[in-house]
Amino acid sequence: MKGFSEKIETVQEYYFSAKLKEVNQMIADGKPIINLGIGSPDLAPDKKVIEALKNTADNPQAHGYQSYQGIPELRIAFADFYTRAYGVNLQPDKEILPLMGSKEGIMHISMTFLNPGDEVLIPNPGYPTYTSVTNLLQAKPVFYSLDLNQKGRPDFESIERRDLSKVKLMWINYPHMPTGAQGSSEILEELVAFAKRHQIVLLHDNPYSHILTEKPLSILSINGAEEVALELNSLSKTFNMPGWRVGMLAGRADWLQKILKVKSNMDSGMFLGLQKGAIAALGLGKSWFEDLDELYQNRRKLVWKLADKLSLTYAQDAAGLFVWCKVPEGKTAEEIVDSLLYEKYIFVTPGKIFGTEGENYIRFSLCMPEFKILEAIKRI
Repeated sequence: MKGFSEKIETVQEYYFSAKLKEVNQMIADGKPIINLGIGSPDLAPDKKVIEALKNTADNPQAHGYQSYQGIPELRIAFADFYTRAYGVNLQPDKEILPLMGSKEGIMHISMTFLNPGDEVLIPNPGYPTYTSVTNLLQAKPVFYSLDLNQKGRPDFESIERRDLSKVKLMWINYPHMPTGAQGSSEILEELVAFAKRHQIVLLHDNPYSHILTEKPLSILSINGAEEVALELNSLSKTFNMPGWRVGMLAGRADWLQKILKVKSNMDSGMFLGLQKGAIAALGLGKSWFEDLDELYQNRRKLVWKLADKLSLTYAQDAAGLFVWCKVPEGKTAEEIVDSLLYEKYIFVTPGKIFGTEGENYIRFSLCMPEFKILEAIKRI
């Protein structure tokens, strides 16, 4: 045995992968843990989605390898969804690439564009996978700040003062995870202009656009974005299908063809039953989103009460599946997180895992039933 790749030393085990081992051991030891840490929807998909999966699985011809690009009906369903949800018209056969989860897409996109030494603009705080994948490919993460008082507007003034000659990609994410900053059409317009000015590829990671938002946004709805931007989307949060691993990438046909070259060497297509279920989900009507919104609004109000009990502060105009809370002066996030876990058996996420600017923050997930959040409030 001659040892492992040096690249593996550039990343740590994903925080939740490691922390859940400890949490699961506490549960095994009989501790009544309430998990407010992870953004994995606890709700079931619509019955039509499950029926589509079952009906397909009953077909003996449904279990073979599938196209790397997904079946045409799935790409058409994604295109129809984008037209209804965002007012964006996409060509199903050229501008949509179904994925086995959008997290997969982060790696495929990065492998397609990055060479060692290239630089990548990454929000701080931000989704840790952007940084991990960049490091694995021996590129360099360059972190930028967000103004949470301006809907998460990037600090363009500071970014522009940098040498951007080696920057190839920029990750953006609205509604933003973990802060819930909603973004705006104006911010997306600034981003498109910035990307054109510096010849940077904009990558909009967009899985939360239907969670507690009044008007879902897509970067592809912005004039000129089709030249410089790609968008990832996912059924995980919007349709309660995280374990199904169904996502998509949309944008320039020539870029998608390059990404497909990478993807086709990584998987052998998505099970047909998952694709049929995804088609059923994408066709759901307005009432699905209204019911989901009402449920998460009620949960969020309870999490706000929980945060108040802990003297935490938060923005009430945030969106997405989380509540991002600042800890009071004189305390640290780690102290509160550890106290909640080991004394109250409530698991929450320390903000520092999302970057240095998350150091004094805690993130609560809304993926718990109301009675569990009420129990957490009672314990406090």
